[in-house]
Amino acid sequence: MDIQNFATFRVAAVDLNGQMRGKRLPASYFPSLDSGAVRMPLSVLNVDILGADIDGSPLVFETGDADGILRPTSRGPVPLPWLDSAQPLVPMQMYFEDGTPFYGDARHALREVLSRYAARGWQVIASTELEFTLVDDGGKGLRHVRDPRSGRRINASEILSLSQMDAFDPFLSALYEACEAMGIEAQTTTSEAGVGQFEITLNHQDALRAADDTWLFKALIRGLAHRFGCAATFMAKPFALDAGNGMHMHFSVLDGDGNNIFNDGGPSGTDTLRHAVAGCLAAMQGSTLIFAPHANSYARMTPGAHAPTAICWAYENRTAAIRIPGGSPKGRRIEHRVAGGDINPYLSFAAILGAALTGIEDGADPGAPMTGSAYDLELPQLATDWTNAVDLFESDPLMPRIFEPKLIRNLVATKRQEITVMGEMPEDQHWKTYLEKV
Repeated sequence: MDIQNFATFRVAAVDLNGQMRGKRLPASYFPSLDSGAVRMPLSVLNVDILGADIDGSPLVFETGDADGILRPTSRGPVPLPWLDSAQPLVPMQMYFEDGTPFYGDARHALREVLSRYAARGWQVIASTELEFTLVDDGGKGLRHVRDPRSGRRINASEILSLSQMDAFDPFLSALYEACEAMGIEAQTTTSEAGVGQFEITLNHQDALRAADDTWLFKALIRGLAHRFGCAATFMAKPFALDAGNGMHMHFSVLDGDGNNIFNDGGPSGTDTLRHAVAGCLAAMQGSTLIFAPHANSYARMTPGAHAPTAICWAYENRTAAIRIPGGSPKGRRIEHRVAGGDINPYLSFAAILGAALTGIEDGADPGAPMTGSAYDLELPQLATDWTNAVDLFESDPLMPRIFEPKLIRNLVATKRQEITVMGEMPEDQHWKTYLEKV
């Protein structure tokens, strides 16, 4: 994409909540992006969900609220098809003045985890399944979306309904066209258990590119929905009595010869797969905050409501937090089913893949896979509330093996401020904050 063909373009890096933080620039800036022509305060990537600075921020204290340097990521410029005027986006990463990666940049956190795989000669291949809900946000309260054909409000779920997809075909068709324009490989679409809820699967690919695409895809869905008279949200629980939105991540690992190190030729997978599963289980409670980062996230974490809450693994069992899907042994992979749709994709990928690698490094044992329904068994549980999740993330000894300790510190400070801010709002008004941010 030739940026010089556009009057302006945008640059954005990702903050700890997955928000795009950046600037709109004239096309004349583009040739100098690699040299660090664009600067922003480091603290911009450590603001709360409302975009406010963190009171008493340790980051600001230690840096004097210094500027960082933005440089383009490997993703390259992408169009933003939902805008009325053509303004490409160049995804960026934050660096210190001396060129070292800024520890508070979530994309750098994932790159650091992936570098540890690369040091072993391995490449992580990943994909995501993303659930989102189309809603009517035009009134005082959040309401179910209307059927575009009749104008009547939808009042029932339509699991795997082709009729439901027919109703929203103009939106879904435009979505596929926009994904192609942005270089996002969207695969299957299904109508899900929630009212107005859909799930779209993105293609298996290099894990960093998969995280980039997931981040961009979430922005695309939210932006595009407005063109069709509704809003789209990845809120974990848009409606109290309806299904929540999740993000399932699938991953496998290839060695230097392109062989899947989880494949033993049969249905069970290798010892390396089981070590990776054990690492994911060991870190799951401590990283609950990554998978459920907002006040609304915990409304989804209800046993029996399609969201795993028990720390366990199984073969071909969707009640388990970690599922080993069936199919060809060549495609043997791990499916991590815990995260809500409201996550920061980079932090979520880093938490999952970092945990898997700790299990491999330690030769950890996951124990026997469970059978039956995880909701009916006495099993260890994820953190049950937001405050507890923050405390566990701060204190869990596995987290510093995955994340830079200063990133842990920054995220904890951000979330403790949000706990206070959101606690001062009526719960039935939280949707106004989260609807199009998460």
